[in-house]
Amino acid sequence: MKTVLTIAGSDCSGGAGIQADLKTIAAHGLYGESVVTALTAQNTLGVAEVLPAPPDFLEKQLECVFTDIVPDAVKIGMIPGIAQMEVIRDSLVRFGARHIVMDTVMVSTSGKRLMDLEAVEYYKKHLLPMAELFTPNIPETGLLLGTTIKTREERVAAAQAFALQYNGSVLIKGGHDFVSADDLLFCQDTPMWFLGEHLENPNTHGTGCTLSSAIACGLACGKGIEKSVEDAKAYVTGAIAYGLDLGKGNGPLNHMYQAGGNDR
Repeated sequence: MKTVLTIAGSDCSGGAGIQADLKTIAAHGLYGESVVTALTAQNTLGVAEVLPAPPDFLEKQLECVFTDIVPDAVKIGMIPGIAQMEVIRDSLVRFGARHIVMDTVMVSTSGKRLMDLEAVEYYKKHLLPMAELFTPNIPETGLLLGTTIKTREERVAAAQAFALQYNGSVLIKGGHDFVSADDLLFCQDTPMWFLGEHLENPNTHGTGCTLSSAIACGLACGKGIEKSVEDAKAYVTGAIAYGLDLGKGNGPLNHMYQAGGNDR
């Protein structure tokens, strides 16, 4: 059985973070492992509090995974600070991690910045170059490149610049485009659009986590990046279209990891 490791924060409500990742991995018939970067007290309405994992304990989790059930792919989500980033980077290098998918959890769907400037700079310099594929949304892409992205032409230019700067493939998610849900993959110097209809559903909490985990499943199974993205997009689109409504929130329900406070 192929295995996928998720390195991310925990969502006690089960909609995002490692809980969403493990559900996705299981739904794809793969074996899921998880390394927790932080505990969060959150639900579909927002985050009440974040408790980062101590760096030494985070390192021990990673060591236990890689010295026993070695993952075929790794998905990385929310990382609360530089101390955790350093441990993750060193461990991935030490154990030769394969097929790293980086879900750049930096900006919430509502546009809230989730990482201070110091952490962003370390993230850009030391972690992003390790990934095979990045999955930023439009605001995150703009933040990482220091630009604004409004048109489809600007998205293509940004994807090319991103792939060149960080030496990997990039999937710029189109969820912030209220006209369509078209995602743009830039892989092997070629832009590829994955078209999608914008679905009116406020319950999108955890969709970014789910998408990146589904892509990691494809890579673990030996699919190429293009096929992995195509299948993952279809999987997430189907989930959004199904329209399951469990929580009391009116949305948009999103990733709002902010240490020490409320963001509702």
